[in-house]
Amino acid sequence: MLLPDELMVGTPGFMKQMVEAYARVGGNVVGALEVAASETHKYGIISPGKTDGRLTEVTALVEKPTQGSAPSNLMIPGRYILQPEVMRILEKQEKGAGGEIQLTDAMLQLIGQQPFHGFTFEGQRYDCGDKAGFIQANLALALVHEEIGPVVREFATELLRQS
Repeated sequence: MLLPDELMVGTPGFMKQMVEAYARVGGNVVGALEVAASETHKYGIISPGKTDGRLTEVTALVEKPTQGSAPSNLMIPGRYILQPEVMRILEKQEKGAGGEIQLTDAMLQLIGQQPFHGFTFEGQRYDCGDKAGFIQANLALALVHEEIGPVVREFATELLRQS
């Protein structure tokens, strides 16, 4: 499952990296990315157990913890390989953080019953759910694009001269 407001750019792609990790450990694998401690209140956060390279055992999950209460700085950037049981849990799930039905709350019920790991992504993340993040993603990808990169770079340079 992918959340569309998070753009992940890497080689190989994030899901390919996660599928390879899943092939090794099975169960449930969620994306993991380190964020600043001051940002943890914005995301679902992993409570980590043992670490093996880029795989981290997930012992618990907290959806948008209050500032200063996060169990780690590993956020879940909207990439999931989950077992089908999570859908049955979601069918009966009550509203959680923000008055919404939270996938994080459903995943919590799988921890301890099935293998559950976070996989740390090697690449760049763009938060396209944020207006500035959306623009940053477009600019970053346009600048490295073989065909349009030079035109966009020239445009950006001209904009900077004008400001």
